[in-house]
Amino acid sequence: MLEADIVMRGDEPIMAHPPDTDSDITLREWLEGVKVHSKGIKLDFKSQEVVSPSVALLEEVLADSKRPVWVNADILPGPGGQARPLEPEAFLSAVTNLPTDTVLSLGWTTGWTADAGSPGYSWDNVQQMEEICRTLKHPVTFPVRAAFLAQSLSQLTWLLQQSHRMQEDACPPVCLSHPAEWGIGSSGATVKYTLTVWTGQSDRVLLQDLLPYRKMFDISRIYYDLPDSQRTELSMI
Repeated sequence: MLEADIVMRGDEPIMAHPPDTDSDITLREWLEGVKVHSKGIKLDFKSQEVVSPSVALLEEVLADSKRPVWVNADILPGPGGQARPLEPEAFLSAVTNLPTDTVLSLGWTTGWTADAGSPGYSWDNVQQMEEICRTLKHPVTFPVRAAFLAQSLSQLTWLLQQSHRMQEDACPPVCLSHPAEWGIGSSGATVKYTLTVWTGQSDRVLLQDLLPYRKMFDISRIYYDLPDSQRTELSMI
């Protein structure tokens, strides 16, 4: 999957990850470039103002594309999070008209330091997220920080269980090298929840913390966006 971090420069979406605010490539140029590939794309929105113009570009440039598309934003505060999340209602309103097989990647702002411990995702975190997502027509994946998984098994298990009331669509198995290349959705299909496990560059992650998730969840319900070395180790367990 090809990922794009997007910020606004003036009135134009560009490719940059905060704190960077400038770039030598615009989102339009990037989308034109990916048209020649068949890989899925993931757009990671870093501010509310960039969402609507980016969605308009996506619909214009890749109007006839059949590739998997994910749109990602942190819409709630989470463990250790200091950054301001995007406003949930405004973000979801901006993406609501995207095709129903577009995956909404909806997460929490987080922060981790070695001396601060790992509080995990709280019951308030997951209950607030589920309340926001329960009526959505798109499939939803929740990006969760690997450093917090050991403390969050009960909460995240509950969150995934909330999709039991929804139609269980067939879903291809996870591919560790391309954790996000899939899509759910046929006419009348309903939401299905999944997790996408990710890690920060300086995070301290024990693969043993991921094992309960591998044992409890079907491979169609959890995806791994991890460094190559960790993906390789995990695939051998």
